[in-house]
Amino acid sequence: MSVFTPLERHELETFVAPYGLGRLLDFQGIAEGSENSNFFVSMEQGEYVLTLVERGQMDDLPFFIELLDVLHAADLPVPYALRTTDGQALRKLAEKPALLQPRLPGKHVQEPNAHHCREVGTLLARLHLATCKSPLPRPSDRGLEWMLEKGPELALQLPDEQLPLLREALAEVARLKARLLALPSANLHADLFRDNVLFDGPHLTGVIDFYNAFAGPMLYDLAIAVNDWCSKEDGTLDPQLTQAMLAAYSAKRPFRAAEAELWPAMLRIACLRFWLSRLIAAQAFAGQQVLIHDPEVFRRRLQARRHVQVALPFAL
Repeated sequence: MSVFTPLERHELETFVAPYGLGRLLDFQGIAEGSENSNFFVSMEQGEYVLTLVERGQMDDLPFFIELLDVLHAADLPVPYALRTTDGQALRKLAEKPALLQPRLPGKHVQEPNAHHCREVGTLLARLHLATCKSPLPRPSDRGLEWMLEKGPELALQLPDEQLPLLREALAEVARLKARLLALPSANLHADLFRDNVLFDGPHLTGVIDFYNAFAGPMLYDLAIAVNDWCSKEDGTLDPQLTQAMLAAYSAKRPFRAAEAELWPAMLRIACLRFWLSRLIAAQAFAGQQVLIHDPEVFRRRLQARRHVQVALPFAL
């Protein structure tokens, strides 16, 4: 179970009392998280999610709270931070920064179809349009410079046969960095995997876990989503699923010519980011009772993205 900081009932009761939500009925840890400690919390007045932030700086948390407030105001299905009766959104519990948010309805989709991908494409475009005119400033702590720094360090741990793929990907990042950063920007979710989206039947009902969000190229966010939602077991992209997501997204926000040109590279860079971060997590949490995602999944996807068959539609 990915709960880094366990809680006792009495300390949680003390924490939730100022929200005015009635008595604490029950709580349980959420196994799916890989970076923070998350709990389902049942109160007399409803169902909620408590997050103890385990990674990152305390200084970043007001950004996440403000971003979710902006997206909530834009009528997007996001878990905005609840306030206590005296207006506090960010508090501490067990010596960790803590947020209490509404629990959104729905379940994760394990085997997405074209309809799911269209829903995700539409949602992602709406998220970008809500912030593209004036993105809230925050750099990524796992951006292009991070890849160029961590990649050579991780190369020392890889089998020799994987080194050419890594070196090729890092060279592409270095070569295209300036052009990638000049693409149209907004606030990004930056982790829009299947386990961060909720569906109730055919309806997309929630997007969760914004703790990787930052201001950057919208195309990068889309590449991250496509790489997870539209990949087959062998790492290649499913053309039907990919076209469904891209068409739904572009119906809300048409693509620029520069985005169409850099699309294959952006897919590869999005694979590289998660290959590297999963290698780091596998090393850091080896032997612990923590959910560790397999780095091989994104190595395989990166290998497959050396040849991208599905282009961006309707480039302006």
